[in-house]
Amino acid sequence: MEVFVQQLVNGLTLGSIYGLIAIGYTMVFGIIGMVNFAHGDVFMVGSFIALILFMVATMFLGLPTVAALIVVLVLAMALTGLWNWTIERVAYRPLRGSFRLAPLISAIGMSILLSNLIQILQGPRNKPLPPMLPGSIHIMGEDALATAISYKQIVIMVVTVVLLAVFWWVVQKTPLGRAQRAVEQDAKMAALLGINVDKTISITFVMGAALAAVAGVMYLMYYGVVNFSDGFVPGVKAFTAAVLGGIGSLPGAVLGGLLIGLIETMWSAYFTIDYKDVAAFSILAITLIFLPSGILGRPDVEKV
Repeated sequence: MEVFVQQLVNGLTLGSIYGLIAIGYTMVFGIIGMVNFAHGDVFMVGSFIALILFMVATMFLGLPTVAALIVVLVLAMALTGLWNWTIERVAYRPLRGSFRLAPLISAIGMSILLSNLIQILQGPRNKPLPPMLPGSIHIMGEDALATAISYKQIVIMVVTVVLLAVFWWVVQKTPLGRAQRAVEQDAKMAALLGINVDKTISITFVMGAALAAVAGVMYLMYYGVVNFSDGFVPGVKAFTAAVLGGIGSLPGAVLGGLLIGLIETMWSAYFTIDYKDVAAFSILAITLIFLPSGILGRPDVEKV
């Protein structure tokens, strides 16, 4: 029982990180129908930005850990959002009216560019970070089998829930959210009604990147190390989570992330860690056979 509870906590933590990244995928796809395959590398860039900012805040400015974490979180969201805004303007907007494969090829190219750029600037080795928020809360069990939840895990799950609520409220209850939903339904009609489509899409990219930056900070805090190649695998799993939960649905993205995280940790605990990714993608395939739109997704309606 102790092992199950511990893996449950670990799975929810890992799934929360996947869910934060998946929201960026689902928001961009929902607005312009494009899978931003560079989003995983944007998450990686956000992790490196957070690493540099945290080192500056603690070593040079002497801020305490909690204060440094808050400052890093805000600045990483802003800088990563600016980075993704630039990517949208340079790599995606000029191709928006072209054939469907052009933005996809551009996204893959941008992913390769970001990965290699960080490798050149930061080097190929792992970049460690001193432990953040040490300590944990004992839940059950004793000695080696004791189940505990660390302060880092609590922060990650709480931040995920809060940000999901905030962004859901923005999309559902604010003028920006109404503009996003209008562009999602019909961009040409939204433009005729006075909505600035380009601005709405750019803001959506910034919002997705800000969440990816938060995921990057949480990833860095949880694992304490980051590498230039860390964008690919979490990015693919986050995209899988978005599809599993129902791409286009914010709660579905987080739900899919949690499911992927739980599948990975439970499979690693009770079977073998070698096939945890196979298990996660197999569940995705089985789900899409019976629920092609994902768990919380809406079926596509063809416009005639």
